[in-house]
Amino acid sequence: MRARVAFVFIAASLGLIAVACGSSEPDPTSTSSPPTQVPPTSTVEPQNFTVAFSDKERVESPDVSESELAQLAESNNEFAVNLYKQLADSEDGNLFMSPYSISLALAMTYAGAAGGTAEEMADALEFGLAPERLHAAFNALDQLLAQRGADLEPDEKFTLEVANSIWGQDGFEFEQDFLDTLAENYGAGMWLVDYARATEAARLAINGWVEENTNDRIKDLIPQGVLGADTVLVLANAIFFKAAWAEEFNPDLTVDGDFELVDGGSVTAEMMRQETLFRVGDGDGYSAIEIPYVGGETSMVVVLPDEGEFAEFESSLDGSSLAAIVDGLSFQNTDLEFPKFSFESKFDLPEPLKDLGMRQAFDPNSSDFSAMRTPPPNLVITDVIHQSFVAVDEQGTEAAAATAVIVRPTSSPPPPTPFLIDRPFIFLIRDVETDAVLFMGRVLDPTAG
Repeated sequence: MRARVAFVFIAASLGLIAVACGSSEPDPTSTSSPPTQVPPTSTVEPQNFTVAFSDKERVESPDVSESELAQLAESNNEFAVNLYKQLADSEDGNLFMSPYSISLALAMTYAGAAGGTAEEMADALEFGLAPERLHAAFNALDQLLAQRGADLEPDEKFTLEVANSIWGQDGFEFEQDFLDTLAENYGAGMWLVDYARATEAARLAINGWVEENTNDRIKDLIPQGVLGADTVLVLANAIFFKAAWAEEFNPDLTVDGDFELVDGGSVTAEMMRQETLFRVGDGDGYSAIEIPYVGGETSMVVVLPDEGEFAEFESSLDGSSLAAIVDGLSFQNTDLEFPKFSFESKFDLPEPLKDLGMRQAFDPNSSDFSAMRTPPPNLVITDVIHQSFVAVDEQGTEAAAATAVIVRPTSSPPPPTPFLIDRPFIFLIRDVETDAVLFMGRVLDPTAG
């Protein structure tokens, strides 16, 4: 039962799926990494970029036990609650995120971590499985979620998609085992860009990919100034979910009503209404209800703390108590009133992740990503950015989210030495192999014809 509870919380409220994309022709001469025939996981592919891969194909039927899947789902839920509480303590107002998107992007990064850095990441992200089993379990869960909604008709309004993309510096040598892990377990290769000479073009390409794979809901994920000429890797994840309720709310029953605020005030909200059988429950300090989406494979679970006890309940929430809440739901004829809402959230995650214990990955003096890149310089995560959108109305729910992990060397190359040619000069044109001077001249006035 616990495995099912874990899925309900992650998949139902966030909407995740793995999808394959069309092929692309890599240019093996542009990188030290060998090409493969499997392109990056993506619903919409960027144009005019070379692709570098491991030569390994994705494992389509990973040998993963039910207990491993249950452990991964339960661990993901624990991380979800832990991160939610970190953000809730530092943010005001509404909050929405996709912990699965964040966990998936960082799991791919974790494939390149070693030593204490890997240990801290595993602890902070609640990765309880050994690395090779963890990546296989993510692969299995991804492919199971890809089947959600497969039996529904097109007119039943269900879309559930996730896409991964990796953007590496052209010519930078990544470890082969790292690329193999990404290919075999995440179906991911690498788009080659030039951060050093075309930083803005790379940023726009990544943001464009995110925007198209979230149905235009997540825009400008990576702001200007986040990437630099020394950036070597960006791991991006994009999620889009849109589903109708199993039974849609009648818009004619939607009326304005009071919605109480934490500070004791109130606002007027559009309150939807539906009377039918829902799974509901209550316990110490809360009531809860599950609202299913079309097909019954996904749902939204709403937990309502008792009046005046929101902060206390929120601070006490953890993964096991959340599982107990869902376990305690049972069918009851219910007259539900539920507000419509729509908002966006955006987070810089380094500080919350550090607070969860993931410190070395962000510390240039102690980070260890030697499994990603063995020769010096070592690498460090400089930023983890997450952006999300959610809208709930009478028809159903639309949600989108994206995560980007930014990786740079621990030590940047020294700044270039200025060389200003602002006075008369001599120049020549020569044949390099023979050292023969073919042309020679001088410039006393570059504006003279």
